[in-house]
Amino acid sequence: MSQESHPHHISAWKVILVIGFLVAAVAAIAVMGYIPRRERQRAANAAAQEVSESLPRVTSAMVRRAPADVDIALPGSISALSEASIYARAAGYVRKRHVDIGDRVKEGQLLAEIEAPELDQQVAQARAAFSQAQQQLAQVRAALVQAQAQRDLAKVTAERYSGLIAKGAVSRQDADVQQASFKTADALVAAQESSVRASEENIHQAQANLDRILALQEYKNVRAPMAGVITARNIEVGSLISATGGGQGASANPTASSGASGNELFRVAQTRTVRILESVPQSTAVSILPGMSTEVSVLEFGNRKFAGKVVRSSNALDPASRTMLVEVQVNNADGKLIPGMYAEVRFRSHRPSPPFLIPGDAVIAGAVGPRVAVLLDAADSKPGGKKVHLQAVQIGRDYGAQTEITGGLTGTEMVVVNPGDDVREGALVLADAQKGAGK
Repeated sequence: MSQESHPHHISAWKVILVIGFLVAAVAAIAVMGYIPRRERQRAANAAAQEVSESLPRVTSAMVRRAPADVDIALPGSISALSEASIYARAAGYVRKRHVDIGDRVKEGQLLAEIEAPELDQQVAQARAAFSQAQQQLAQVRAALVQAQAQRDLAKVTAERYSGLIAKGAVSRQDADVQQASFKTADALVAAQESSVRASEENIHQAQANLDRILALQEYKNVRAPMAGVITARNIEVGSLISATGGGQGASANPTASSGASGNELFRVAQTRTVRILESVPQSTAVSILPGMSTEVSVLEFGNRKFAGKVVRSSNALDPASRTMLVEVQVNNADGKLIPGMYAEVRFRSHRPSPPFLIPGDAVIAGAVGPRVAVLLDAADSKPGGKKVHLQAVQIGRDYGAQTEITGGLTGTEMVVVNPGDDVREGALVLADAQKGAGK
């Protein structure tokens, strides 16, 4: 019994020894591999910590091209296409008023009537002067006919006396007297012809004066010079119209100051088409051309867009603001757009060579002008280090979050966003890409 159990007891110990040997071998191998790896990791961490502690970290972004097609929205004020202040040419009192503010009128429509008795008397006087000139002409023409008859008689008598002298029937003295009478009668005819011409000129003058007075009399009727809307009325029935054509006394316009004198009678605005004058900046002026379509929006109409068109521009920049004056016209047949409204005009322009675009926080403002911190490769720096170079740039349009650069960059640079005091010329930094910069 004891002989059979002895072999089994020895076999178990062998197994335990083999297992222990294997575990020891594995542990020895693991220790031999872990120690060098741990040393390498420790060295790498120390190097990284050294770099991190020695160089400041900055946020960077790549320079990129701005879109070729851009929208620019400019504020403006809506005004009527044309507007006229109406004054009278006749002094007097307003006898009747036919329109009020807000009324739409046609060209030539009667707006008001002025009672001007002095002007009526001038018309009557001019008519009388014209009639008198006509009567004088008739008298002068009658005198001319009489003078012509006397001249003809004197001519015949002188010719007869000339024939009698040859026969010795009359003396030469009598013949000379008849010849002198003929010359006198002929001179009188010439004088009467001049009087006739003078009387005819007097008639022309009287006719012209009568036509002038009649034309002034027509100005008693105040008419609209164009089709449009009455936007102001400063008169009422009985208002005195001064010699300068304006209303005197208290204005009928509630927005006008009380007791104002010299007011216009009416103001007419043509609003079927309205216009907006915009000052376009130099960076966009070259792409704004007549005929270009625009979108006009007004806050009161929400998302509704009104179609506009550029009709003309000044083709010159204002030296003070470096902007070009552009006129945009909008069809306003429905009358929704009111002169004086604040509007926003959106232009879409195409730039053949668009500028570069960088984050707005990358621009460094200073006494020497705008600059950006450009990151350059530094061969003598620690791993990952960049060298800072402050580059002067020219600023284009400022969008707030982003800024256009029109000069100073090539498009391949990486710039520092929101640079701090550590970012100076020649400084070494570590760069982290800005989140969302590649979008």
